[in-house]
Amino acid sequence: DWAPRSVHRNSRMVSDAIRAVEARTGRDAKDQEVAAELQLSLEDYYGILGDTLGSRLFSFDDLLQDGEHGGLHEDAEHTHLEPSRDLEDERFQAALANAIAGLPERERLVLALYYDEELNLKEIGEVLGVSESRVSQLHSQCAARLRSRLSEWRAG
Repeated sequence: DWAPRSVHRNSRMVSDAIRAVEARTGRDAKDQEVAAELQLSLEDYYGILGDTLGSRLFSFDDLLQDGEHGGLHEDAEHTHLEPSRDLEDERFQAALANAIAGLPERERLVLALYYDEELNLKEIGEVLGVSESRVSQLHSQCAARLRSRLSEWRAG
């Protein structure tokens, strides 16, 4: 991992801020609310999102992979020997699907275009009518929101 610790720390701060705002309001956190929770300007908040995108390119499949990918299991060969791991994987996949389904529509669309349709950020920007930089911010914010909502899986 080439990213400085400060980038990872800021990523965790964003996830924590999203979680706090959503717990307080009972709805998806808006950009301005997260920035205010962090006591940052919107520009500075977007800067953090931009930094985290460059350091956290991942596949959602990697969340379930083993060993060096930081997934749930140490060794793929042993997964089939322990039925509880299969159940854990199924529960995680269901939790991930629910977390994605609960994202704001625009973030779900960014994910679908990026991961399902395999469009690049510039192409997604053209579809949404926004800049490539804004798509990058949306993708980073989406990743932070998912990390926040799935934090109990990562902690376990």
